[in-house]
Amino acid sequence: MDFTDVSLTALRVFRAVAEQGTFTAAAASLGYTQPAVSRQIASVERAAGARLLERRRDGVRLTAAGRVVLRRAGAVLDQIDGAARELAGLPAQAGVVRVGWFPSAGAFVVPRALAALHRTDPAITVETREGSTPALVRALRAGSLDLALLAAAPPFRPPDAESPALGLETLTERGLRLAVPAAHPLARGDFVDVADLRGQRWIAGPTSGGDLLMGVWPGLDERPEIAHTARDWLAKLHLVAAGCGLTTVPAALAHAVPEGVRVLPVRGGPQEQRRLLLARPPRAPSEPAVRVAEALRAAALDGADLPRYGSTPPIR
Repeated sequence: MDFTDVSLTALRVFRAVAEQGTFTAAAASLGYTQPAVSRQIASVERAAGARLLERRRDGVRLTAAGRVVLRRAGAVLDQIDGAARELAGLPAQAGVVRVGWFPSAGAFVVPRALAALHRTDPAITVETREGSTPALVRALRAGSLDLALLAAAPPFRPPDAESPALGLETLTERGLRLAVPAAHPLARGDFVDVADLRGQRWIAGPTSGGDLLMGVWPGLDERPEIAHTARDWLAKLHLVAAGCGLTTVPAALAHAVPEGVRVLPVRGGPQEQRRLLLARPPRAPSEPAVRVAEALRAAALDGADLPRYGSTPPIR
């Protein structure tokens, strides 16, 4: 095992592949060709004397040796980046916290938390990005995120099977709701019966990376008719307002829907609960990350329409 000849470029490529989950996605994010990415990964594996990535049909997965190299490579790259900033006369980034979030969290929780931090901790810089739950979990593992807001549905399994486990805290647990055009026959009552969802047209998010078919009521006993697809939750709700179909919405966002939409509970089927999780890497968080976690926690609980359920110990 000899890493003396491994370039920083190869380490950055290795981290990008671990985070993106595929050679193709890593190449696109870095502006490289896929063969160039493959060559860099081969050089890191030669230096390690072991396979670092398990190639699978749905992408790549880190081996035990790959997790060790990723952890060490991340530390090296962070040190190099810090040195470059210091030499350039830029301020140290000790107060930077990188946060990932799933789409609907950006409509309420993230803005509220950032506004609060601006008042209470102006020295902390928060960098955020949106992503699917699988992508955010990979980024946490790759060390490119410090915290992530994740969505979880029953049976509430851990977001991945890697060891050691990610630190997870349940912030809220609330029922899923149905967004219906105000002029739709289903909008006349105070709830929708699950049997009345048969034959409806749906507005759903595109599926990728193992995500559920977001926007369609879970457990329907028919193949749903997807009339429109949109990743952005607000775009889906405006399509609902235009009478284009139905979609699901987290209960926490019921107050933020546009005019022309009613948000109703669904009765007659199993309870559809959704959890908002705050996740962090297995290592102990920095003090700035703890402060950001506190702000996210407070924002998630602000205006909750259902009581908070039990959770694992908070991030401290």
